[in-house]
Amino acid sequence: MPPSTTKSSRSSKSSGGAGGRTTAEIRRVAELLKQVSDPTRLQVLMLLSEKERNVTELCADLGTQSQPAVSHHLALLRHGRLIEPRRSGKHNFYALTEAGRELAQVVNSVVS
Repeated sequence: MPPSTTKSSRSSKSSGGAGGRTTAEIRRVAELLKQVSDPTRLQVLMLLSEKERNVTELCADLGTQSQPAVSHHLALLRHGRLIEPRRSGKHNFYALTEAGRELAQVVNSVVS
C-alpha cells in the first residue's frame, strides 16, 4: 500500500460538528469549564455571583476551607479571567468578570 500523502489537520477556524463553533471557541469553553470543575471553585464562583467578597468572607461562607486554600482557588479563577480583585485598604475584594458572570448564569440555569 502506498503511504498516505495527506494528513488530517485541525484548523482553529474549523467549524465541523461542534454546533458551528471554531476549535478555538471550543477550547476556550473547555478551559472555562475546567476552572470550575472543582466543587470549591464552583462554590466560590456562585458566592461571588451574589456579591463581591474578600478572602475572609469567602472562608466563612465556605466553612471548612482554610485561607491559603481559598486564596489558591481565587488565584486559579483569576488566572482563568473569571474573577478580578479590587483593593480596598488592606483587603482584596473579588468580583466576577463578564465571563465569570456568564458562566455563573449558565450554572444557575443548569441547577434550576
